[in-house]
Amino acid sequence: MILTPAFIILISLIFILVWLFARSIDKRKWVVLLITIAATPVVYFYIFYPFVNIFTSFHHKKYFNADAWEAKPALRYEMSENIIHSNLLDGKSKTDVEYLLGKSNWYSWDDSLKMNSPDKWNYNLGMKPGAFNRNKECLEIEFKNNLVKRVTQYQFEETFE
Repeated sequence: MILTPAFIILISLIFILVWLFARSIDKRKWVVLLITIAATPVVYFYIFYPFVNIFTSFHHKKYFNADAWEAKPALRYEMSENIIHSNLLDGKSKTDVEYLLGKSNWYSWDDSLKMNSPDKWNYNLGMKPGAFNRNKECLEIEFKNNLVKRVTQYQFEETFE
């Protein structure tokens, strides 16, 4: 286990709360201390930690890897931040992008053309884990003069029938 400052602060806070609760049960300090020492890890790992994981959206972030991108499309969201922030695709041509990411899943709508534009490629990134997450992550790559102009990530709600 890695002792981070956030972990130490949270476990200390839970220790204090359990101490206050145990003091309401018994006034003897040695009994309160024993109850607190025994109950703090239980409260943290079986009550607090699962509760936090249900309501927060945490996911692993990975560096872009073309083989992993192709092999596990449902986990592409882990690499999307690296693609955007490292400017991996900036200045690349359509053939270079297709070589790295594969064929696009769909084209975005362009109001000026009144149709799906072949200059706006979209890739499905999968769904980030979370108890109440219904949003699908997508990566849009916009081209101008056959070169990458902009890379953005967006979400849309997945509907199940």
